[in-house]
Amino acid sequence: MRGEALDASPKTGTHVICYCDDCQAFTKFLERPDVLDAAGGTAIFQMASWRLRITQGAEELRCMSLVEKGMTRFYAGCCRTPVGNTMGASVPFVGLSSTFMDAAARDTALGAPTHFTMSRFATGTTPPGSHPKVPFGLIVRSVRLLLGWWIGGRGKSSPLFDAKSGAPLTPRTLLTPAQRDALR
Repeated sequence: MRGEALDASPKTGTHVICYCDDCQAFTKFLERPDVLDAAGGTAIFQMASWRLRITQGAEELRCMSLVEKGMTRFYAGCCRTPVGNTMGASVPFVGLSSTFMDAAARDTALGAPTHFTMSRFATGTTPPGSHPKVPFGLIVRSVRLLLGWWIGGRGKSSPLFDAKSGAPLTPRTLLTPAQRDALR
């Protein structure tokens, strides 16, 4: 499976490290502890979903959710590599997993992560400035970007969802509470 992140830069999105227990549970579901950093963080580039293109192997796209109304988390079924997290078809946002990106291109295009969130769930030492929840500045930036995408008419354009129904392009696996608890 291959894809492109069009015009990915610090201006068009936000490079973060998320230490939340949901991201950690997702990597356990995928059996991919190698995508976490030493403190249990997941590198994510928050960007407009319409800037994502799946260019090869779209038939391998899979998705799951930890809870009914939670994030829909996409991954490559062939190698269980995380692709990205979304809040649904109507929110023009994808938290693209940096492991889905070529490392050299990623570091050049995105620069260093600017926010370290949900550090209260970290399993090790986090960088200075890590926030136990989501920092207010990140919330403001995300809302500003989302409003711009909606106002710009890109609110429902996503390569991960059907444009008419808003359903994921692949059947979603919803974990039971027992399955979810086993991952935490």
